[in-house]
Amino acid sequence: MVFTEEDKIAIKFLRENKHYGAKRFLEEFPSKPWSRSGLKRLIKKIDKTGSIARSSGAGRPRTARCDDTIKCVEQLAMSQEDNPGTHSTQREIAREIGISQPTVQRILKKDLRLRCFKKRRATELTEANKVARLRRARQLLRKYPASLVNFIVFTDEKVFTVARPSNTQNDRVYALDGMRKKEVSATRLLRTRPTFSHSVMVSVGVSALGRTSIHFIEPGVKVNGQYYRDTLLLQGLLPEIRELSEYFIFQQDSAPAHRARETVELLKEETPDFIPPTLWPPNSPDLNPVDYKVWSVMQEKVYQHRIKDVGELHERIVSAWDELDQRVIDTAVRQWRTRLHVCIKAKGGYFEHNLP
Repeated sequence: MVFTEEDKIAIKFLRENKHYGAKRFLEEFPSKPWSRSGLKRLIKKIDKTGSIARSSGAGRPRTARCDDTIKCVEQLAMSQEDNPGTHSTQREIAREIGISQPTVQRILKKDLRLRCFKKRRATELTEANKVARLRRARQLLRKYPASLVNFIVFTDEKVFTVARPSNTQNDRVYALDGMRKKEVSATRLLRTRPTFSHSVMVSVGVSALGRTSIHFIEPGVKVNGQYYRDTLLLQGLLPEIRELSEYFIFQQDSAPAHRARETVELLKEETPDFIPPTLWPPNSPDLNPVDYKVWSVMQEKVYQHRIKDVGELHERIVSAWDELDQRVIDTAVRQWRTRLHVCIKAKGGYFEHNLP
């Protein structure tokens, strides 16, 4: 018989102050799923100890969760602290030590009090990258105070594929008990993906002032400096940004087409202000609102259902962009200076795990 904590407190109070017995409790609380035998055991404990707390050592004695086993689990689970990537999974730990995986889980959670965090993908940073990120993050904070952040138009390009990006970690197929794996249809067991999935590349600009339309790069076109300047900038992004505001600050990352000398000269002439390649931190998608927020929201909307072909992919992207709430962009832009501060605190290194 299992009593809730509230049940135990009420039973203890009534037993000590009203001297209720098991029969009286059942009469007074007919809706409670209590049994007479369970009440008698609890009343006996209250009379003997004056407490409803579980006594030390109560319950099934430990067998697998002994001190030696706990120490082995800790060594295998925590080895990555000194040598990243060398730790064992719960299943590997269970197999190596000879205990069950649920026991490993209990040891990690209850005995070692370890908390599991999911790894995230990040751009690799060299020491030179960290130094440059630290220096340029400080320069950006000085040059663009909070009053100017809303005027920054953040831009970026992204490739969307027809085949959905997949995470098979939790992809499971259930079959009737007793059915062998070879009896299950291959179409149910296999997740197929074309070797070369058709794709489209898009370019956008976002800011607290608003956003541009979504621009599709023509199939088969290589985005070199000339195409970027003549098509994406002069015919696409810049005219639309000017419609948002006469004054704006143009941002782009340090892709080769972006940092080309002709591109820099063009932006000096065509924009009121822009963040030059010498000021934008290298390898920093975690500092561009389009990268750290907008694309993930877009991807979630685009891949809600299976996509048949490039035509449908094109329609999904346009629809997702039209449905994107401006508040998502505003929130991401407001985080920008905070991210710069945290980047500085991390000395130019990885910082997203330290965000407030």
